[in-house]
Order: sequence, then C-alpha cells, then structure tokens
Amino acid sequence: MIHDSLEAFADAAPSMRGLIGLDLGTKTIGVALSDRLLNSATALETIKRRKFTLDADRLQELIARHEVGGLILGLPRNMDGTEGPRAQATRAFARNLTRRPDFAETPIAFWDERLSTVAAEKALLEADTTRKRRAEVIDAVAAGYILQGALDRLRHIRSAT
Repeated sequence: MIHDSLEAFADAAPSMRGLIGLDLGTKTIGVALSDRLLNSATALETIKRRKFTLDADRLQELIARHEVGGLILGLPRNMDGTEGPRAQATRAFARNLTRRPDFAETPIAFWDERLSTVAAEKALLEADTTRKRRAEVIDAVAAGYILQGALDRLRHIRSAT
C-alpha cells in the first residue's frame, strides 16, 4: 500500500522490522537496509535493471530474507520541488509493485531524494574510493542516504507521539 505521508507510513509499518530504501535509476536500483530499530541505514546492493518482473522478484527476495516491514523509494523531484518524468516513473514503479500479490500489504512511502547522489559521490570521494568502485556502489550508497533521511524523520514522528 502506498502512503502519501511518512506519518501514515509510520502507522502502517510493523514494529521491529527493518526497512529497505531504493534509489531507482533507469539502469540500476540502489538498495539500502535499515536495522530493526530504524536507527541506521546501510548500503546493501545494486540491482541491474532488466524487466520489471525480475526487478520486483529480486526486491521480494530481499524483503523476505531480511524480514523487511516496508519500502522507502527515493522520489527525484526537480530542484524547484516539482515532479518531472523521473518522479512519475518512480510513482509508476511503486503502483506496479502494489499490483503484485506479494507486495499488496507492503507499506511504501516516498522520500525526497534531491542531491542524494551528490552526497553519496562526495562521501565516496572523501573515502578515497576508486572510480571503478564508486561506479559499482554509488546507487546503493545513495539509497542509504535516502533511507537515512526517512529514518531520521520517522524517529522524529514517533518521538512526538
């Protein structure tokens, strides 16, 4: 189920289960995983995109293996806050996931991903990562930034209640 707000997502996501964050690209999907206490996000892997069905199957495998309670998708807004074709493609990906029976009950929310790849690139450069290695992990690290931002907001939401 897709939630328009992180507050609604927080109510729907089961407790003591981690979350997966996704950085959807046209060629790859960066995947990050949180701990069960929803404190920290860690880059997990980069999925090379093929067909939607195969990509969704791989995500379902990760959800089952890590006992994940929900998905956070990075929403690539324009710098002025509007949504362009990439944001529409991300929303369509989420809708297509919810049409599959194995994702029907999985809570899904969006997180503004503006500049997440820039932040990931900067962090990898500061860590003196080789160009080849940066290319291999940039999307998963960007997914980690997306997920960590959502986790920080969720922690704030839960402490306010």
